[in-house]
Amino acid sequence: MLRCLILDDYQGVALAKADWTRLSGVVEPVVIREYIGDRATLVETLKEADIIVAMRERTPLDAGLLSELPALKLLITTGARNASIDMAAAAERGILVCGTGSFPGTTAELAWGLILALARHIPADDRIMHARGPWQPNIGIGLHGKTLGILGWGNLGQRAAAVGKAFGMRIAAHSRSLTPEKAAEAGIEHAESVAALLAASHIVSIHLKLTAETTGLVGAEELAAMRPGGILVNTSRGPIVDEPALIEAVAAGRIRAGLDVYDVEPLPADHPLRSLDGVVLTPHVGYVTHDTYDVYFPEVVEDIEGWLAGKPLRVLSAG
Repeated sequence: MLRCLILDDYQGVALAKADWTRLSGVVEPVVIREYIGDRATLVETLKEADIIVAMRERTPLDAGLLSELPALKLLITTGARNASIDMAAAAERGILVCGTGSFPGTTAELAWGLILALARHIPADDRIMHARGPWQPNIGIGLHGKTLGILGWGNLGQRAAAVGKAFGMRIAAHSRSLTPEKAAEAGIEHAESVAALLAASHIVSIHLKLTAETTGLVGAEELAAMRPGGILVNTSRGPIVDEPALIEAVAAGRIRAGLDVYDVEPLPADHPLRSLDGVVLTPHVGYVTHDTYDVYFPEVVEDIEGWLAGKPLRVLSAG
């Protein structure tokens, strides 16, 4: 029987979200609920797997790790992209990589959850209420008439902007592909640079892919350009923002931040962000919804069936 390891099923729902009985007698699914950070333990756990299901960018599957997995024939990632998989190494080793669809917009929705949480001090007020603390200790900010800066004018950036417009906000954006003409057509303002966008905006939401060009794109200089008391929200990828510079800016009280992504994930228990005032933190849950999982796992089963039938589906890299 083929052994299928499902990695990083933190909520323990992978088996319940799909009909795995369709693979009975052929494939044995085994769930790994905890993140395995130790390399030797990870290799020992995975080395006999014929199939691995990787949750988006939780466990890196680099060339070195793949070289130590001689039994691996099929690698499935939830979602259509996974920067933590070395596709070239997989192809070189004859490992087929397939993906799944997803559910639209959930990360942009979480970005707005973080924006509202910071603008109206929702987490702080909730803690105070549960602790039976003082009544109305904080003063929030209204969004109407404020400027929302969107860094990255793709699908998620445009979804986030639409919500800002509904709140009566001015929208400014910066993206490599966004021209002044396209911005005018969309009814938004065009920022010539990242620093210009941050300087013009009361709230900035990042919606970019992590690439060599976007790594460190928001650094100390760009953060220094932000308005005093400004809000920066990152639901894309941690390394887009210079983390030490961000911590310094928040610790100094110059800005506040809402973060769903980090340089190292899971975020270490002793990381300074965990004890820093002025930040709202979530554990990379932009895509973690029932709606998304209801797409991911049934399509994982379909991918395995397609591979078994010699008709692979949603191929990302052919081994």
